[in-house]
Amino acid sequence: MSATTVDRPVPAGVAPNPPGRGRRRLRLSGGTHYLVLIVLALFAIGPLVAVLFNAFKNNAEIGSNPLAPPTSFSLDNFVDAWTRGDFATTMRNSLIICLGSVIGTCVVAGLAAFALSQLRVPGGGAVVAYLFLGSALPVQLFLVPLFFLWTQLHLTDNLFGLIVIYWATDAPFATLLLRSFLLKIPKDFTEAARLDGASSLQIAWRVVLPLAWPGFLTVALIVALWSWNEFFWAITFIHTPELRPVSTSFLAFQDQYSTDWGLTSAAAIFMLGPVVLLFLVLQRKFVSGLTSGGIK
Repeated sequence: MSATTVDRPVPAGVAPNPPGRGRRRLRLSGGTHYLVLIVLALFAIGPLVAVLFNAFKNNAEIGSNPLAPPTSFSLDNFVDAWTRGDFATTMRNSLIICLGSVIGTCVVAGLAAFALSQLRVPGGGAVVAYLFLGSALPVQLFLVPLFFLWTQLHLTDNLFGLIVIYWATDAPFATLLLRSFLLKIPKDFTEAARLDGASSLQIAWRVVLPLAWPGFLTVALIVALWSWNEFFWAITFIHTPELRPVSTSFLAFQDQYSTDWGLTSAAAIFMLGPVVLLFLVLQRKFVSGLTSGGIK
């Protein structure tokens, strides 16, 4: 028995679709998407290229044409920026701040995420809502009371005091991110560990948290980038030049009435270089960690 195909009649006054029209429309849509992506890529990369060009120019050449490539490549701006900005000291301080912020935030957020996802915490929903609220509020609201408190505790002009502030500001988002990872871990693991006599801390340290290492890697990368680029808390609570992080090195190139844009561009390359390299090395794991955690 053979199947027959019945052609639907075309209503009067309606021209039939010519062959290939749908394909042309699909190709046009795909081309539009690529055009939008190219424009966005140029919008994101263009300022970085301009900064790279200006790092090799003097102020006169920057003033005449700030967007053109340099006529001659000179490393004088990089040498002067490294010396005047004291990048050897500020990069060391920022490295200490990043490591302390990453370790402390992972410990605090990891334990909090374990409690909210694997234990029966009274009022756990209210705690999650509080974390959402805490991550949404602007940090400038807490500046005045926090400064008075840190002054009483002698934590101003102290790297550890700045690291504790980063723990408090980064922990809400990190806890929510890690909680989304831990919620996908089956309860059978924790129940089997409890039957073997393991305590809650042992279950968290040996069973649950090691399974969420992509989430910890994502949190570590985000916290490291935030603490490396952060300027507001650093300039407020650190006053001694020998303790300032790398984000404050730009202050060395600004006078009261002018700014040396060549040195500032070279300093921006020093500051962005480690961040870009770190992200390029870990970008696949970073993106997979965000998507597998359910936060997009």
